[in-house]
Amino acid sequence: MKNLIIVESPTKARTIKNFLGKEFEVIASKGHVRDLPKSTFGIKIENDSFIPEYKTSKDHAKILKEIKDLAKVAQTIYIATDEDREGEAIGFHIATAIGKDPQALPRIVFHEITKNAINHALENPRKLDINSINAQQTRRMLDRIVGYRLSPLLSSKIQKGLSAGRVQSSTLKIVVDREREIRAFTAQEFWSIDALFQKDIESILVSFDGKKIDKMTITHEKDAKAIKERLQNESFMVQNIEKKERKSSPAPAFMTSTLQQSASSMLGFSPKKTMMLAQTLYEGVQTHKGVTGVITYMRTDSLNIAKEALNDAREVILNEFGKAYLPKEPNYYATKSKSAQEAHEAIRPTLLDFSPAIAAKYLKTDELKLYTLIYNRFLASQMTQARFESQTILFASPSGTFKASGRKLLFDGFYRVYGDNDKDKLLPDLQLNQEVELFKLDANQHFTEPPARYNEASLIKKLESLGIGRPSTYAPTISLLLGRTYINLEKKQLIPSEIAFTVTEVLEKNFPQIVDSDFTSKMEETLDLIAEEKAQWQSVLAEFYHPFIKQLEEGKTNIKSQKIAIPTGEQCPDCGADLVLRKGRFGEFISCSTFPKCKYTKNLTADKPKKELVKLEVKCPLCGGDIVERYSKRGKFYGCASYPKCKFVANFEPTDKLCPECNAMMGKKELKTKSYYECFTCKHKEDIS
Repeated sequence: MKNLIIVESPTKARTIKNFLGKEFEVIASKGHVRDLPKSTFGIKIENDSFIPEYKTSKDHAKILKEIKDLAKVAQTIYIATDEDREGEAIGFHIATAIGKDPQALPRIVFHEITKNAINHALENPRKLDINSINAQQTRRMLDRIVGYRLSPLLSSKIQKGLSAGRVQSSTLKIVVDREREIRAFTAQEFWSIDALFQKDIESILVSFDGKKIDKMTITHEKDAKAIKERLQNESFMVQNIEKKERKSSPAPAFMTSTLQQSASSMLGFSPKKTMMLAQTLYEGVQTHKGVTGVITYMRTDSLNIAKEALNDAREVILNEFGKAYLPKEPNYYATKSKSAQEAHEAIRPTLLDFSPAIAAKYLKTDELKLYTLIYNRFLASQMTQARFESQTILFASPSGTFKASGRKLLFDGFYRVYGDNDKDKLLPDLQLNQEVELFKLDANQHFTEPPARYNEASLIKKLESLGIGRPSTYAPTISLLLGRTYINLEKKQLIPSEIAFTVTEVLEKNFPQIVDSDFTSKMEETLDLIAEEKAQWQSVLAEFYHPFIKQLEEGKTNIKSQKIAIPTGEQCPDCGADLVLRKGRFGEFISCSTFPKCKYTKNLTADKPKKELVKLEVKCPLCGGDIVERYSKRGKFYGCASYPKCKFVANFEPTDKLCPECNAMMGKKELKTKSYYECFTCKHKEDIS
């Protein structure tokens, strides 16, 4: 008679099986064996009592039968699902589905899938945490209530196929609000006075006539030119030299959010891809010591590190880099999150002797990239600070003061492993009161930039700072918004579609709490209280449900149909459904009424005769051909009529005026307050206001 260990993942099952003897059988449930039904609401509500009607899906019927058969003959049945609320709930459903008392089965947990961790877990079983299970059930039912009650209303009032969600909709509002800021943004002109001393010392004007010069101090060209004219006729000397030693501390080992952010910015991985790769590394890969998990659990908001792992890291640092790189005591880090699962660990390698150099022989390309990032970040987190010298030189004349800044690395510390992208910018050795040559002086025009659109990494950082969602929800939430085309990913920027604005506006007006980040964050805190047995889960559901249903009934009357999709009377060539006219970011278009199920679309301009290209009275500077007006999603631009043979393009109108500096073509720029010529080659400007 064997002992039975039940996990979620087949890969995890195979890895654990490698560590155990013949007296153990390991099987994977492949996720939840029971869940709320897909086709119905699935929650029975009686007198403020919320009863979930869990069902076993057809996909899991076969595996559930296998688990039941093994359970009947097993000596001991261990629940070994992941140690988070979702894993706890999966374990609860497995136990219930095979007819066992969930509280009677031994529950084993581990942060890493290694032989020592598995054996230690078997020696220290616990019971399933019913409070964590109730917190997960509450989240599941809250999401079902919002999704299955609000989504149909949006579909009936706006457009078929729309959805809303507790975390999804508040996340969408964040992206929409940023786009609103961008659309409302008005650029402001400002000028900087930049000098070059001794041919190679770049500096910027920081004071003039005793007044401090900030970024927006000089806002008109005439003022900039007046300052330049004064300064270029004056002599300069070194007024002050300042050198300070500064220290840079290593960052802590990764948690889920920081791993996703770093993998996005440094490796170009989407959060979804990062988590898939991390899952593989956690569940087990081939190493020089056989198949084993090579990183700890990857869904975590804790920065804790096991004492044994700290000792191992310090030993590697001492042996490979020497005493200078090893702090006297281990570096400890504390998370800022109030709800962090402090019993968990940060993401770290489980085998420090499985270095990236050795791992290169076993891991796939992308697995190796992510593993190297995790390995180096962990090792660097336990190394000494880097030291560098910051340098500042002030150059002064009777009227103005310029500032030059530099940096020199004195000791690389943790940069030895993790790298330093900032190269040294050394300033020459000068003496106080030394006269210096003003080699070049420029007045440069600038314009303020609108706030940047979110990318996947910065959106995750924002969600984390607001307390929206948890480590396990960041990647799925973004994937859901992309999948439903509420947002589009263009050049790594998240851009909301026009329908996203419509949906957000309707929710803001009629269901403000659904898109309110504070409400969503406080609900996450409430779920934490349930997990800590400080709140009653049925009461939490009731307090949300009744006001929400009242708003829903009012919405059925108050929300006017948006008429986003207008039937055309035509049928979709792909699936036969009705085609409808929709409005998008760039105007009207035709698509299938069953979207997103069917993706067919047709541009309204496809069947219209093309407009004759408007020719300019100037010739292309690259090939001598005609220059014509063209249009893109971003508006009008100018290009060569010989495209794609000739690649000349310009975003402002080319002219027959030649640049007095380099004799190249100049273009004409029209702003609200001024007009000027600008050279396409050297950027020389001439005011023609």
